[in-house]
Amino acid sequence: MIDRLEPKLKPRLNVLQPEDVEEVYSAAMEVLERTGMKISHPRVLELLDGAGARVDTGVVRIPDWMVKDALRKAPSRIVLGNRRGERSVKLERNRSWFGASLDCIDYLEPFTRERRKFLLEDCRITATLLDALPNYTWGMTFGMADNVPPEFADRMVLKEAMSHSEKPMVFCCQDIESLKQIYEMAMIIAGGENQFLNAPTIVMLVDPISPLTLADESLEKLMFCAEKRIPQICYGAPQAGSTGPASFAGAVVQGTAESLSGLVITQLVRKGAPFIYGAFATVMDMRTTIFSYGAPEMILMGAALAQMAQYIRLPYFGTAGCSDAKLPDSQAAAEATLSCQSAALSGANLIHDCGLLDHGCLASPAYMVLVNEVLHMINQFVRGIQVDEDTLAVDVIHRVGPGGHFMEQEHTLQYFRQVWYSSLFDRSNYESWLEQGGRRFQERLREQTLQIMEHRPNPLPEEVATELEKLAKHWK
Repeated sequence: MIDRLEPKLKPRLNVLQPEDVEEVYSAAMEVLERTGMKISHPRVLELLDGAGARVDTGVVRIPDWMVKDALRKAPSRIVLGNRRGERSVKLERNRSWFGASLDCIDYLEPFTRERRKFLLEDCRITATLLDALPNYTWGMTFGMADNVPPEFADRMVLKEAMSHSEKPMVFCCQDIESLKQIYEMAMIIAGGENQFLNAPTIVMLVDPISPLTLADESLEKLMFCAEKRIPQICYGAPQAGSTGPASFAGAVVQGTAESLSGLVITQLVRKGAPFIYGAFATVMDMRTTIFSYGAPEMILMGAALAQMAQYIRLPYFGTAGCSDAKLPDSQAAAEATLSCQSAALSGANLIHDCGLLDHGCLASPAYMVLVNEVLHMINQFVRGIQVDEDTLAVDVIHRVGPGGHFMEQEHTLQYFRQVWYSSLFDRSNYESWLEQGGRRFQERLREQTLQIMEHRPNPLPEEVATELEKLAKHWK
């Protein structure tokens, strides 16, 4: 039998030396202690002041010992669950879990290849693809739903996503009332608080405003999640040269300080509240001013942040599988491959934005399928090479001997199944490719996308779907 144990040494990517990691952490502490965070929420100011922070006219300076105390209290491991209550995504150590995009404005129609505004019914398609594609283990709310009133669109798209995929969902919401109603939805789907806490199906994403600002509305949501033990991500977005330092190390320092300020507050609200660290640090393209989703510098800073997460022993929210390209083309494939491989090798945990195009504006089912295939390759690569007596194959080599072949060996029958065979990328020779119709990559990608869209997710139980519909009527 083949040894199914993981290799002792997997391929790894480190972009910082151990002493660099310590320097970045110390610099982040210096920022929190000397510069501080802009915070105006009365309850949060009272909590921080009472715990030992220095509060002065809306700027809070947080000492290093408060951060260390919060790190001791926060869980280093968070487990998410699917709709069936199975604990399916385990955020720990350097284990990586990839998830599909968030809150796009536009949608690339896979049938007509037309670009248009994202609609609520498009969320059903993207959630169905999420449910079907095996390398996405969790998802996000995909689009802004232009045909739904904005005051409750955040709840409608999440309801649609959770109805058409069983996988855990990360979400954003506009205010505390939206969050409370989303929590109510999660309780209905889980069957109660105890079941939810055993395998949380939702994670909230709250964004500090770079540089170094936590808005009152964000703090309201952050405190609610801490009280209810909803896993949450505090995830700033320092844009190097714009809302963050132009140096890459400086952007990582600022992003770390912004995220850890949220950690301190959550642990003051509730000791042990589940918290996920991270920052979307990228560059401002000085030629276009865009917030780049495909820059190699973003990938580099993401790998550095993953090392920081492992140093402070917190789960990390990473970014990969996205592109600045306008179509699922060669540029998109190149940027997705580099970012996904780097994220997996660096040990990022919850990796988001897979399948997202045009610097965060465009959702594309075809690109989701393409990135899923890229992840097949990357998952195969990061398995590494298992070395033991059987895999070294010395006896097999001796048995075959010079000039022989291995086709009829039992060892070959055991191990050839470890090779990955793509259903999308073509390995045939030119003549065989022509005989099979000579279909180009874009044609094969479109066909496979349309085929996977035929997937039918397991529906919500009828009584749960009815309860959600009753709840949604109050939003309108």
